[in-house]
Amino acid sequence: MTTIDNPRTAAQTTLDRPALWPGTDERLAGYGVMGMPFETGDYLALRHFAATSIGSGYRAVWHRNPAGEWTLYSDVAPELSCARYFSDGGTATTVRTPIDIEWVGPYSLEARIPGILEWRIDLEATGRTRLLSAVGRHTPAAVWRSDRCHRIMAKGVGPMLQVGHIRMSGTAPNGQHFAAGPMLMWLVSASRARLRGADLGAPAPLPQQQRLGDFWLPQRGVFVVARAAFDSFDPARHLAPAAAA
Repeated sequence: MTTIDNPRTAAQTTLDRPALWPGTDERLAGYGVMGMPFETGDYLALRHFAATSIGSGYRAVWHRNPAGEWTLYSDVAPELSCARYFSDGGTATTVRTPIDIEWVGPYSLEARIPGILEWRIDLEATGRTRLLSAVGRHTPAAVWRSDRCHRIMAKGVGPMLQVGHIRMSGTAPNGQHFAAGPMLMWLVSASRARLRGADLGAPAPLPQQQRLGDFWLPQRGVFVVARAAFDSFDPARHLAPAAAA
């Protein structure tokens, strides 16, 4: 990763030249917003994986409503998207639908699901994100895949970014082990979203931080260019995602 002037060019570089970690397990490379809480109690996350080892690249949006119910939207089948790992064997609703992501400036992007969601995201670099990006882009894959190294990193990164508890490795809701390596990072400086016509209000931490398996949802918006890996799927040990609506 050499182009890091701003998140738009970093994201485009990843889309043009996606590089998966070496290995034979399930691997992904792309960018996204790890998560974004709103004052209504709604929660959104965005993923745009340029390449995966299990299928084509895809776009996905996660939504958690104030009642704690999850809907995972993706433009590919659930078994080839985030729902493969995070739908928890059917407790989350999975929806296959077109998803559009448009960069409207070097630090701004918009995500749209026709008839469902309009989401504007503005990003900023800070001294802390620049430091973490400098470390992340030079960290070898073997370190990112180490649970021990992740535990050490997480103890510092969570308080540094004021996102609450974080984990970059662990067990996904369907039972597959995951490891994530954020190479570049920016914070969300502002965000507005309308879901089925309703304004979700200003960004605000949830009253209680939530998680999906061992993946903790950050309490403020964080945008990353990252790679990730999951154990190879074993139907004897791992839950399959629900069929898409």
